[in-house]
Amino acid sequence: MSNRVFPITALLIAISISAAPASAKRKPPELVKCDTNMGTIALVDGDAAGWAKWGLGSPRALVNALAVESGCFTPHNTADTAPARFLVTAIAGDQEEVDRGISLAKTGASEALLRSGAAGSVVTKVPFGGALMGAFGGFGGKKKTVAAGLRVVSPANGMTVATGSGSVRKTSLSFGRNSGGWAKSAAGAAGYAGSKDGRMLTEAFILAFNQLAVQKEVLSGAPASGAAAAASGVSVAVDTIMRAGPEAGSAKVRSLRAGTELTQTGQRDGLFIEVTDNYGTKGWVSVEALN
Repeated sequence: MSNRVFPITALLIAISISAAPASAKRKPPELVKCDTNMGTIALVDGDAAGWAKWGLGSPRALVNALAVESGCFTPHNTADTAPARFLVTAIAGDQEEVDRGISLAKTGASEALLRSGAAGSVVTKVPFGGALMGAFGGFGGKKKTVAAGLRVVSPANGMTVATGSGSVRKTSLSFGRNSGGWAKSAAGAAGYAGSKDGRMLTEAFILAFNQLAVQKEVLSGAPASGAAAAASGVSVAVDTIMRAGPEAGSAKVRSLRAGTELTQTGQRDGLFIEVTDNYGTKGWVSVEALN
């Protein structure tokens, strides 16, 4: 594959074309399959845990089931001393909530997709590829939706590697007695198979997962989680706190405004990385607050 950079305008035109419905009745989404496993994932529930308002639990089991069924990732075993290759944040809610939840990570992930030369092939690789619009903020309309988002972070440096979104106004999934197949099994693992909202959210997460799975070039280029991160710059995505230790309850060192530039020291602990600011102040920040 060449490393050409595809103009964003041309990419969005291609996506818009792919988004045109082939018929009035949509077929259930297919799941992207991978020839090679890209590593382990550890799911982290995001702040926008919209599944609760529909009486549903965490999508952890659902995302893990999609990872296994696709062959793209392996769920991280908590008993394993080796860290996960990727951290995956899951969010859900209406379209506006999910867009807000991943919008700050979209720019970096989209640029990485373009720089990798993968952008031109992503649309054709995603079953029902119009869903890729979500990665570039292309969802619209005022009709109520059930939406889901997935954000992949490299624990080696705290940087967002890729994002994916799925939005469903009316589910195409049907879990009758003898129908549903792998999708029914995946939904059932999270307790989503028995309700309309659960089926809609299942479909939204499938669409979001498909967007991630086809970004192989970007994901494979992320630093190994076991490697020490070289000193590099990161920026604060949302107002947050620099803390004295790698825990949410650690003492406050200083407040950080969105846009503040920081330098990584190469130390990390779970979801926290150690950084210094332009004045030499050192502390820990959550990767969830960084671009």
